[in-house]
Order: sequence, then structure tokens, then C-alpha cells
Amino acid sequence: MQVLIINGSPRKNGVTAAVLHRIEENLRGAGIEVLFYNLGEMKMSHCTGCNYCYRTGHCCMEDDAELLSKRIEEADGIVLGSPTYASNVSGLMKDFIDRGHFVMEQLLHKKYCIVVASGENYGSQDTLKVLKNLVLFSGGKLSGQLRIQAGFNDLEGMMRKRKSQIDQVAQSFIRAMKLKQCYPIQSIIHFFIFHLGIKPFVKKKGTLYQGVRERWSKLGIT
Repeated sequence: MQVLIINGSPRKNGVTAAVLHRIEENLRGAGIEVLFYNLGEMKMSHCTGCNYCYRTGHCCMEDDAELLSKRIEEADGIVLGSPTYASNVSGLMKDFIDRGHFVMEQLLHKKYCIVVASGENYGSQDTLKVLKNLVLFSGGKLSGQLRIQAGFNDLEGMMRKRKSQIDQVAQSFIRAMKLKQCYPIQSIIHFFIFHLGIKPFVKKKGTLYQGVRERWSKLGIT
């Protein structure tokens, strides 16, 4: 079993990273292979909106964003974490969302996911919503969520208050993957999003979205 943890903060040692590393400890303790990625260390260009990926199934830019997307495709579980910038995900995380083949290509199809949003004020709830919608719209199974409010660089204070909660979410995530837990309400929500929104739109596009349809076929999505 393999899980990817993606830190969307440009800071390797901030609050977001601390939460993600605590989740990592839980996963490794359960014998799960973990690959940890800091987006700030990756070479990733902005999406240019050329639609090349929809036509061909892969981006025209062969950089780390494309590599990471392939790693996600191979993994059993995904943990996405981002700090809050202007009541939204970080610029790094937004770039990866734009480049990562998530929604149209259903990158998270049947993958178990945790989302983490950190911030000092109420804006972090908007960040969490962006990440939750990303999982649900991309076919993933949302096993846990963490909204961490903490002062800038207050790692000790944050961990003292939230350590048990982080461990609880991580352990629930582990059980969900091992037991192949189902989430009926999420499945219903995704059914309507996909069959009433995404699928008709892609069919209308014809060969312009040939790469998307080929990816669905590979995943067994009809």
C-alpha cells in the first residue's frame, strides 16, 4: 500500500508541513509506504490553458507536475495539504491543481484522501472547501479532513493542541484503506457531478477531449 503526501506550502518546516509529517509518522507506523513531496522543491510551470492534455492525455510540458500526477495515478491514497493565502490554497497548490489532471481526467478515482488546510483565521475554511471539492469532483474518497488554526510558526503550540486529532484522522484513514471503506453519500454526490456535468460536457467536445475519454477507459469509468 502506498500513499503520497503533498505539501502545498513553499515552506518545508511550517505548520502545514508539521501536520503532514505527523500523518506520515502514523502511516509509516502502520507499515504503509509513504512518498512525501514538497511542491516548493519541484519544477512546475504554470498551466497555459492550451487543452493539449485533454486532447492527448498528457501535458505538453514534461516537468515535475506531470511526474507527480503519474505518481498519484499509481498510489492507493493521497494526502493534500495547503496553507491559506487570501482565503484560498497557496499559489503552488493552485498551480498543481491546474496541471494535475484532476477533475476532467478523474485522477483520484477510488483513491482514499485526506485534506489539510492551515491558517491563522477564518479564511482556512475556504481553503479546506477547495481541497474537499477537488477530491469529490475528481472521484476520490474523502476519508478525513483537518482545518488547523495556528499562529505563524507556532509548531509546538499547534502540535500540543492538535496532535491527538491529527493522529485520529490518520488512523481513520489507515482503517478506511485497509477495509476498503465505502462512503455512500460521497458516491451519490460524485455520481451527479460526473454524469450530469462532466461526462456530457466531455462528450460534447468530441475529439478535442479524446485524451480524457481514453483515461476514463483506462480507469474503467463509463
